[in-house]
Amino acid sequence: MNNIKPVIFLVPVIALIAIGVLYFYLLRKVVDKKSFRRLIFTVIIIAFLLNYIWELIQMPFYRNSFYDIRHISFCGLASIADAIMVLLLYFGVAFVFNNPLWMQHLKWRRIIILMLTGGTGAILSEMRHLSIGSWAYAGSMPIIPVVYVGLAPVLQFMLLPLLIYGVSFYSLKMGK
Repeated sequence: MNNIKPVIFLVPVIALIAIGVLYFYLLRKVVDKKSFRRLIFTVIIIAFLLNYIWELIQMPFYRNSFYDIRHISFCGLASIADAIMVLLLYFGVAFVFNNPLWMQHLKWRRIIILMLTGGTGAILSEMRHLSIGSWAYAGSMPIIPVVYVGLAPVLQFMLLPLLIYGVSFYSLKMGK
Protein backbone atom coordinates (compact mmCIF):
# COMPACT_ATOMS: atom_id res chain seq x y z
CA MET A 1 0.00 0.00 0.00
CA ASN A 2 2.77 2.37 -0.90
CA ASN A 3 1.26 4.53 -3.62
CA ILE A 4 -2.45 4.36 -4.35
CA LYS A 5 -3.41 6.04 -7.64
CA PRO A 6 -6.90 6.61 -9.12
CA VAL A 7 -6.10 4.18 -11.97
CA ILE A 8 -6.38 1.38 -9.40
CA PHE A 9 -10.18 1.76 -9.65
CA LEU A 10 -10.34 1.31 -13.43
CA VAL A 11 -10.44 -2.50 -13.46
CA PRO A 12 -13.06 -2.77 -10.67
CA VAL A 13 -15.32 -0.29 -12.51
CA ILE A 14 -15.01 -2.28 -15.74
CA ALA A 15 -15.66 -5.45 -13.72
CA LEU A 16 -18.81 -3.92 -12.19
CA ILE A 17 -20.15 -3.07 -15.63
CA ALA A 18 -19.43 -6.62 -16.84
CA ILE A 19 -21.10 -8.01 -13.70
CA GLY A 20 -24.23 -5.96 -14.34
CA VAL A 21 -24.49 -7.11 -17.94
CA LEU A 22 -23.80 -10.76 -17.07
CA TYR A 23 -26.16 -10.69 -14.08
CA PHE A 24 -29.14 -9.61 -16.17
CA TYR A 25 -28.19 -12.00 -18.96
CA LEU A 26 -27.99 -14.95 -16.54
CA LEU A 27 -31.06 -13.88 -14.58
CA ARG A 28 -33.13 -14.35 -17.73
CA LYS A 29 -31.93 -17.97 -17.95
CA VAL A 30 -32.99 -19.11 -14.46
CA VAL A 31 -36.46 -20.27 -13.53
CA ASP A 32 -36.27 -19.41 -9.83
CA LYS A 33 -35.12 -15.78 -9.99
CA LYS A 34 -35.56 -15.21 -6.26
CA SER A 35 -33.17 -18.07 -5.39
CA PHE A 36 -30.66 -16.84 -7.97
CA ARG A 37 -30.75 -13.35 -6.45
CA ARG A 38 -30.27 -14.83 -2.96
CA LEU A 39 -27.37 -16.92 -4.26
CA ILE A 40 -25.64 -13.89 -5.75
CA PHE A 41 -26.20 -11.85 -2.58
CA THR A 42 -24.79 -14.73 -0.50
CA VAL A 43 -21.75 -15.03 -2.79
CA ILE A 44 -21.05 -11.29 -2.39
CA ILE A 45 -21.32 -11.37 1.42
CA ILE A 46 -19.25 -14.54 1.87
CA ALA A 47 -16.70 -13.34 -0.70
CA PHE A 48 -16.23 -10.09 1.18
CA LEU A 49 -15.93 -11.77 4.59
CA LEU A 50 -13.52 -14.55 3.56
CA ASN A 51 -11.37 -12.22 1.47
CA TYR A 52 -11.24 -9.69 4.32
CA ILE A 53 -9.99 -12.38 6.68
CA TRP A 54 -7.44 -13.50 4.06
CA GLU A 55 -6.29 -9.91 3.48
CA LEU A 56 -5.77 -9.35 7.20
CA ILE A 57 -3.88 -12.63 7.62
CA GLN A 58 -1.54 -11.92 4.69
CA MET A 59 -0.73 -8.33 5.76
CA PRO A 60 2.69 -9.26 7.17
CA PHE A 61 3.72 -10.35 3.66
CA TYR A 62 3.47 -6.74 2.45
CA ARG A 63 6.05 -4.02 3.01
CA ASN A 64 5.10 -1.27 5.46
CA SER A 65 1.80 -2.90 6.43
CA PHE A 66 0.70 -2.57 10.02
CA TYR A 67 -2.43 -3.49 11.91
CA ASP A 68 -3.58 0.12 12.18
CA ILE A 69 -6.82 1.74 11.01
CA ARG A 70 -5.31 2.87 7.70
CA HIS A 71 -4.11 -0.58 6.67
CA ILE A 72 -7.12 -2.43 8.07
CA SER A 73 -9.36 -0.05 6.08
CA PHE A 74 -7.28 -0.70 2.97
CA CYS A 75 -7.85 -4.43 3.51
CA GLY A 76 -11.58 -3.70 3.58
CA LEU A 77 -11.35 -1.82 0.29
CA ALA A 78 -9.28 -4.63 -1.23
CA SER A 79 -11.90 -7.13 -0.02
CA ILE A 80 -14.62 -5.22 -1.83
CA ALA A 81 -12.55 -5.42 -5.03
CA ASP A 82 -11.91 -9.11 -4.32
CA ALA A 83 -15.65 -9.75 -3.90
CA ILE A 84 -16.27 -8.01 -7.23
CA MET A 85 -13.69 -10.24 -8.90
CA VAL A 86 -15.14 -13.38 -7.27
CA LEU A 87 -18.55 -12.46 -8.66
CA LEU A 88 -17.07 -11.71 -12.09
CA LEU A 89 -15.36 -15.09 -12.03
CA TYR A 90 -18.63 -16.82 -11.11
CA PHE A 91 -20.54 -15.04 -13.89
CA GLY A 92 -17.74 -15.66 -16.38
CA VAL A 93 -17.80 -19.40 -15.74
CA ALA A 94 -21.61 -19.36 -15.84
CA PHE A 95 -21.47 -17.62 -19.22
CA VAL A 96 -18.87 -20.03 -20.64
CA PHE A 97 -20.85 -23.08 -19.49
CA ASN A 98 -24.16 -21.40 -20.37
CA ASN A 99 -25.46 -22.35 -16.93
CA PRO A 100 -26.15 -19.77 -14.18
CA LEU A 101 -26.16 -22.57 -11.58
CA TRP A 102 -23.03 -24.39 -12.79
CA MET A 103 -21.87 -25.06 -9.21
CA GLN A 104 -24.70 -27.57 -8.78
CA HIS A 105 -22.94 -29.85 -11.24
CA LEU A 106 -19.36 -29.45 -10.12
CA LYS A 107 -16.84 -31.70 -11.82
CA TRP A 108 -13.06 -31.87 -11.71
CA ARG A 109 -12.78 -30.14 -15.08
CA ARG A 110 -14.74 -27.14 -13.77
CA ILE A 111 -12.71 -27.04 -10.56
CA ILE A 112 -9.46 -26.96 -12.54
CA ILE A 113 -10.79 -24.30 -14.92
CA LEU A 114 -11.95 -22.22 -11.96
CA MET A 115 -8.63 -22.53 -10.12
CA LEU A 116 -6.54 -21.80 -13.21
CA THR A 117 -8.67 -18.82 -14.16
CA GLY A 118 -8.58 -17.43 -10.62
CA GLY A 119 -4.84 -17.97 -10.34
CA THR A 120 -4.16 -16.39 -13.73
CA GLY A 121 -6.32 -13.40 -12.86
CA ALA A 122 -4.49 -13.00 -9.55
CA ILE A 123 -1.09 -13.16 -11.26
CA LEU A 124 -2.10 -10.50 -13.79
CA SER A 125 -3.60 -8.32 -11.06
CA GLU A 126 -0.52 -8.62 -8.85
CA MET A 127 1.79 -7.82 -11.77
CA ARG A 128 -0.26 -4.71 -12.52
CA HIS A 129 -0.40 -3.52 -8.90
CA LEU A 130 3.29 -4.13 -8.36
CA SER A 131 4.19 -2.26 -11.55
CA ILE A 132 2.15 0.84 -10.66
CA GLY A 133 3.39 0.79 -7.07
CA SER A 134 0.09 0.06 -5.32
CA TRP A 135 2.00 -2.17 -2.90
CA ALA A 136 5.25 -4.01 -2.44
CA TYR A 137 6.10 -7.33 -0.88
CA ALA A 138 8.01 -7.82 2.34
CA GLY A 139 10.88 -10.29 2.38
CA SER A 140 8.57 -12.85 4.00
CA MET A 141 6.30 -13.15 0.92
CA PRO A 142 6.93 -16.42 -0.93
CA ILE A 143 7.47 -15.50 -4.58
CA ILE A 144 6.38 -17.60 -7.56
CA PRO A 145 9.35 -18.00 -9.92
CA VAL A 146 9.03 -16.82 -13.53
CA VAL A 147 6.11 -14.44 -12.84
CA TYR A 148 7.66 -12.94 -9.66
CA VAL A 149 4.42 -12.39 -7.80
CA GLY A 150 3.47 -13.41 -4.30
CA LEU A 151 2.14 -16.87 -3.61
CA ALA A 152 -0.39 -15.72 -0.98
CA PRO A 153 -2.57 -13.57 -3.29
CA VAL A 154 -2.44 -16.18 -6.05
CA LEU A 155 -3.56 -18.93 -3.66
CA GLN A 156 -6.28 -16.57 -2.45
CA PHE A 157 -7.90 -16.59 -5.89
CA MET A 158 -7.21 -20.23 -6.59
CA LEU A 159 -8.83 -21.47 -3.37
CA LEU A 160 -11.31 -18.95 -1.99
CA PRO A 161 -13.70 -18.72 -4.97
CA LEU A 162 -14.36 -22.44 -4.88
CA LEU A 163 -14.94 -22.29 -1.12
CA ILE A 164 -17.16 -19.21 -1.46
CA TYR A 165 -19.33 -20.75 -4.18
CA GLY A 166 -19.58 -24.05 -2.31
CA VAL A 167 -20.60 -22.41 0.97
CA SER A 168 -23.05 -20.15 -0.87
CA PHE A 169 -24.76 -23.06 -2.63
CA TYR A 170 -24.82 -25.09 0.57
CA SER A 171 -26.37 -22.23 2.57
CA LEU A 172 -28.94 -21.68 -0.17
CA LYS A 173 -29.82 -25.37 -0.18
CA MET A 174 -30.08 -25.44 3.63
CA GLY A 175 -32.32 -22.35 3.60
CA LYS A 176 -35.01 -24.06 1.53
